[in-house]
Amino acid sequence: MRTSKAAGKVVENVMRELARAITGLDMPAVEKISEEQADDPFQILIATILSARTQDATTHAASTRLFKRARTPRTMARLPVNEIERLIYPVSFYRHKARYLRACCEMLVKRFGGHVPRTMEELIMLPGVGRKTANLVMILGFKSLQNICVDTHVHRISNRLGWVETKQPEETEQALYRNTERRWWPFINLYLVTWGQNVCRPVYPRCGDCVIATQCPRIGVTRIGSPSPRLRRNRAEARRASAERSPQ
Repeated sequence: MRTSKAAGKVVENVMRELARAITGLDMPAVEKISEEQADDPFQILIATILSARTQDATTHAASTRLFKRARTPRTMARLPVNEIERLIYPVSFYRHKARYLRACCEMLVKRFGGHVPRTMEELIMLPGVGRKTANLVMILGFKSLQNICVDTHVHRISNRLGWVETKQPEETEQALYRNTERRWWPFINLYLVTWGQNVCRPVYPRCGDCVIATQCPRIGVTRIGSPSPRLRRNRAEARRASAERSPQ
């Protein structure tokens, strides 16, 4: 995708449509935790590590159990690995993640004084932390306007829309910096992940339910799924509720 005024307008139209369309849909688990925990960088960090290849409901439940037992790097670093395993089960790779969490908290205490660092370079030093996790911590925990968090949904949908032409999420992140306006960067993950979980699914995307279908070239899509009556009801209810809250 070449950067141009026309291309920028397409991105703007899509982002504005999605901003309205995700109302009433379930937010990603880490976004929920961010809201519940007053944007605590540590809890966002831990929840994001847990979320890798794990369904949102499982991530949210596991994070809630773990934070009831330990809410700071110091208290979590003192937990035995087998107790962390028990608390976070059944997230995917829970044994590996338990070791990462313990090691991550130990480094936070010993190297960073018990605080989550504020730079990409320092964040990716932490065990279990890659660019996706670091970017989400920067966006949600530190309100950065300079980062884009790319997960599997963002990577897939950005390519379907033709915003990028990439093979790996790391390539997608760099391409999105070049091909989208800075004002959208903090919102790309929330909008595309929410839409990817509900509508633009990996297989059989629900193009009939998609508010941006007319702006999407459907690159790589060979078969589409059936529309979802539940999704349409939820969105209609959300629109009615929004209209009722609006001043007359």
